[in-house]
Amino acid sequence: MPAAARLAGAELAAAGLAGAGLACPGTAAAHIGTGLAGGFAPGFMHPLSGLDHLLAMVCVGLWGAFLGRPLIHVLPIVFPAMMAGGAVLGMLGVPVPPVEVGVALSVLVLGGCIALAIRAPVWAASLIVAMFAVFHGYAHGRELPSAADPIGYSAGFMLATGLLHVLGIGIGFLRDRPGGAVALRSLGAIIGASGLWFLSQVQGA
Repeated sequence: MPAAARLAGAELAAAGLAGAGLACPGTAAAHIGTGLAGGFAPGFMHPLSGLDHLLAMVCVGLWGAFLGRPLIHVLPIVFPAMMAGGAVLGMLGVPVPPVEVGVALSVLVLGGCIALAIRAPVWAASLIVAMFAVFHGYAHGRELPSAADPIGYSAGFMLATGLLHVLGIGIGFLRDRPGGAVALRSLGAIIGASGLWFLSQVQGA
């Protein structure tokens, strides 16, 4: 793949991180103090209840499948690992840029990477996914202290996250079918546009 494509991947990473960093420090109320019931089932259902989180997690598997080995295996491992780290930061109340901005940017950037067929090098793709995973983890880490069974909730949440990654990988395999690559890039464009809409909603709130 030409160096320009790799450079574009790095630029997308920088743009996403810069957009989150320029926002004023703070967190979004939508993910704080919600009084979670806790337990495995609510934790499993939670990633499925928010379209922004769901799309980002599917994108991780989808982009990994598009990039092939080793990233098809690396990205679905990096995301949950860094999401767990972000959850710890959330439970400790460590200040980060606005969480909802980071989540919206994750949908925008990951969808854009798929739409533009960005073949980022391993380090760049891992960095993009890792940094956005922190925002997703932080959002839910702030909720965990209010859950009656945070361990069960976390287990359910992580399982659902993994299954969404697997779903993305499965969709990514359609690339090998006639017209599959165009369809996947079109899907990435739709997801990226959704991320742009999420971002506009956050900034307009």
